[in-house]
Amino acid sequence: MKFEVDYIEKLAKIITDNELTEISLEDGDQAITIRKDLAEVVTTAVAPAAAPAPVVCQTTVNTPVAEVATEAPKGKAITSPMVGTFYAAPSPDAEPFVEVGKTISEGDVVCIVEAMKLMNEIKAECTGKITQICVSNGDPVEFGQVLMYVE
Repeated sequence: MKFEVDYIEKLAKIITDNELTEISLEDGDQAITIRKDLAEVVTTAVAPAAAPAPVVCQTTVNTPVAEVATEAPKGKAITSPMVGTFYAAPSPDAEPFVEVGKTISEGDVVCIVEAMKLMNEIKAECTGKITQICVSNGDPVEFGQVLMYVE
């Protein structure tokens, strides 16, 4: 069963009418998250694991939401091991841990996910070059959500 467009539009209307910021639903092997971002509603659908869908990713950490492009994933995904808040740098005035095009080694810290006031360093599980960063600094992230890709 696929999520129908009418159903998704109704969920988006619920967000707007009730001043919510996000709705997440799961139906068997499908999941959908609809997130309100400033004045627009952004929808992200996750397909079954057997047939991965294109992922909406930013090409740089500082790219505005209006410039987000849909591309097929490139390389190995680095995913969030927990629900929390994504931080690209160790502090607000510091340089980000990684940027698109930067080469990393296994074990390098690539970001921080804050969960329950604890700052959890996320380390690379492989060596390669960052090809996509899929979340912005300060964004909420879910368990298993793709944070970035390494090729």
